[in-house]
Amino acid sequence: MSYVDLHCHILPGLDDGAATMEETLRHARRLHAEGVRDVACTPHVKRAHFRGIHLSGLAQAREEAQRAIEGEGLGVRLHPGGELAHRDALLLSPQQLRHIAQGPAGARWLLLECPFAGIDEDFVTAAQRLSVLGYGLLLAHPERAAGGHDALWPLVEAGALLQVNVCSLLGNHGLDVQELAADFVRRGLAYCLASDGHPGSRDHTLQLGFHLLLAAGASSAQAYRLTQSNPRFLLHQGIPSLDFEPVAASS
Repeated sequence: MSYVDLHCHILPGLDDGAATMEETLRHARRLHAEGVRDVACTPHVKRAHFRGIHLSGLAQAREEAQRAIEGEGLGVRLHPGGELAHRDALLLSPQQLRHIAQGPAGARWLLLECPFAGIDEDFVTAAQRLSVLGYGLLLAHPERAAGGHDALWPLVEAGALLQVNVCSLLGNHGLDVQELAADFVRRGLAYCLASDGHPGSRDHTLQLGFHLLLAAGASSAQAYRLTQSNPRFLLHQGIPSLDFEPVAASS
């Protein structure tokens, strides 16, 4: 297996993920042992809760972690990223957004966090702004949003993709979230699975996710797509910007 995880809080000392480099390395050892070969580093970009994150410094933090991982002989490759809160997506400049974009030139995309309180008009406006700025969208853990899912479908029809969490399928956020996550899988709405790993408190990886997908009703081929081929495609080929009626973008 060669899993690709596009949502992991593995960089040390930035948010509620890995607290130290040793915790980063401990999680990297587990990733290596369980066949996770590519990991997007996605610290929270949410000023309301994590004011100490400087986007311009993320590349250096990632390079330092990569050197430490390679120093232990581990086959885990780190990639850029960030878990972008929708309120910050309405405020950050195009230059700031470039620090957390993923994918190749011409098909850059952002991981946009679905708010736990529910999908609302501000979230849709944020998605539209990012699209006007030229970004495709991967929507993180929509199953954890408390409501408003009907507002997601126009975004999905326009080209946004849904990412379901391992912890949701595991039942860590309640039965309703677990059932919705499984429903997204069964209906073919989930494009990929991610760990949303927080080393030290949420240590599971996509190896567990693969087996949870099977338990949720996915075929082995679908489980392979959601944990390996689909996220790898996004990593290397990207996501086109959404195709819907544009709105005025703020710079």
